[in-house]
Amino acid sequence: MSETPRPSSFGRVADDGTVYVRIQDTERAVGQVPDSTPEQALAFFERRAQALEVEVDLLTQRIRNGALTPEEARKSVQNLRTSILEANAVGDLEGLAARLDPMLQVIDAQAESRREEKAKALATARARKDEMVALAERLALSNDWGSGVQKYRDLLDEWKSLPRLDRAADDELWHRFSTARTTYTRRRKSHFADLNAQQDQAREVKEAIIVEAEELAQSSDWGATAASFRQLMARWKAAGGAGRHVDDALWAKFRGIQDDFFTRRTQVFSAQDEEYQTNLTAKLELLSKAEAEILPVTDVPKARAAYREFISAFNAAGRVPSDQVKAVDSRVRALESAIDEADRREWARTDPQTRARAQETVNLFATQIEKLKEQLAKAEAKGDKSQISKTTASIATYQIWLDQAQQTLDDLNA
Repeated sequence: MSETPRPSSFGRVADDGTVYVRIQDTERAVGQVPDSTPEQALAFFERRAQALEVEVDLLTQRIRNGALTPEEARKSVQNLRTSILEANAVGDLEGLAARLDPMLQVIDAQAESRREEKAKALATARARKDEMVALAERLALSNDWGSGVQKYRDLLDEWKSLPRLDRAADDELWHRFSTARTTYTRRRKSHFADLNAQQDQAREVKEAIIVEAEELAQSSDWGATAASFRQLMARWKAAGGAGRHVDDALWAKFRGIQDDFFTRRTQVFSAQDEEYQTNLTAKLELLSKAEAEILPVTDVPKARAAYREFISAFNAAGRVPSDQVKAVDSRVRALESAIDEADRREWARTDPQTRARAQETVNLFATQIEKLKEQLAKAEAKGDKSQISKTTASIATYQIWLDQAQQTLDDLNA
């Protein structure tokens, strides 16, 4: 195994003190060091070669770390190689320069990697710009008037951050994006112009409603006026918005007018409620007395006479609170229904035709049961299990019907 030549083997010092460096079969003067020995002069230029070796190591490290672009790295290698071969230094300058050659392959690989990354970045940018254009075009036809402007700003900021594509593709996409944004802006302006016109119209309608409400609020025709206020409210809602601040002010005025009317109505109704509560107490007493006298109904004519007397006094007692009307009327209807039901039962019980029809039904079911029993006997004689089961089930059903019809007949004969 050969030893690496010492730096001194690549140079010499002439008798006049000139230091030479050997490169292959040639020599080149690199300089003199005044007032020094040959060893000192040679060592001086050897240190220069060592400094160049440090530069090679540093450049190699920076290239491998990707600290330089391929173009910067290739230029730096070329410059350092030239500097080494032309340096006023003593050492294996040719070998030192050759240490830079592998870096050219590294630089080529990095350049290819950067080209691939750039192509990939452009493809990603193209895909994203396509998405952004599609989104901008959809937004241009939407009614997103609230956040649409900010969305376009965000898209524009992102667009500026993306790399440019080839000129034709980038210009075509930008034209579509810009057209979409312009379309949206024009539609938005038109929308708000229409909205302002609608709001002006709504304001005029609501101001007219307020004038009507002020006139209505003086009325004491509580039912009709309350209904009119409900109609005004429906018209108010149908009028649409007049703008938040205008709407708030108009609504406060309209609501105040309504409140004044309904406050007066409540005061009147409160006084009525006291009267109605007294009426309720009287009516409940009449109702309880009638229920005790009439129920249960055993004598229909007597019950009807008592009911007529009761209902006359009941109606004369006046109105009751609205929340009690349903409950009281329910008890009155129940009392009347009890009399009607007793009357119906009495009529059915005493009607000869009803009893006759009931007897016919009993006879019909009884006859059918006898026929089925004869069929059952025949089936049993034949041992026809299927017919036996079917006939037995039919007898059971008709027996239930017969029992019910007999009960009805018994009730009519009681």
